[in-house]
Amino acid sequence: MQIIQRLFAVLILFSFSVVVSASSVNNFRSTKSFSLGMRSTVSMFSDDGVGMGTGGQFRIQSNQRLNTDWFADYILINQANQVKSEYIHIGWSVLYYPLKAPTKAYTVQPFLLAGHCFDYNQKTLLANTSINKHRWGAAPQMGMGFHFWLTDRADITWITQYMVHLTKEIELVEASNPYFELASSKAFEGHWLNTISVNYKLYAR
Repeated sequence: MQIIQRLFAVLILFSFSVVVSASSVNNFRSTKSFSLGMRSTVSMFSDDGVGMGTGGQFRIQSNQRLNTDWFADYILINQANQVKSEYIHIGWSVLYYPLKAPTKAYTVQPFLLAGHCFDYNQKTLLANTSINKHRWGAAPQMGMGFHFWLTDRADITWITQYMVHLTKEIELVEASNPYFELASSKAFEGHWLNTISVNYKLYAR
């Protein structure tokens, strides 16, 4: 938790420094751009419980209506002080802007999104860390969000989306000698993810 709080502090300081040193060239309606960003995510409404994570992303914009996010996240969930559940998401999303791009700072730009990621999960028994199991899978996601533009190059972005796991989940079998196993069938379970990120355009035209 302290690491995430420090990350937010660094991102906020970075955002304000960008506001002060922003270029005089107006890049709000650039048709092509490349951005880098850092992000923090809250995972909710999964069988694992509530967890928090952090990660990074880069953004490639192809025109004024379409953008893409390419991201990697690490999410940690404590299941009732019994199991540590760790997720790694590596994937992409397409962002569609239904409205025209803003022309000034301190404005909001909404979008819809859909995408896919590779999903890794490892569960470890806290009472005996030698008991663990992991799996790889795939997961599509859909949602919406908005950019809050600090300058024509810097933004704070909020995303809410649901990610569905297209794989069997890992379950704890509680016995005299507990162990993990894959569920007998795919349950199409997933997470409700809320992500906030700070991004900066390194290139725009």
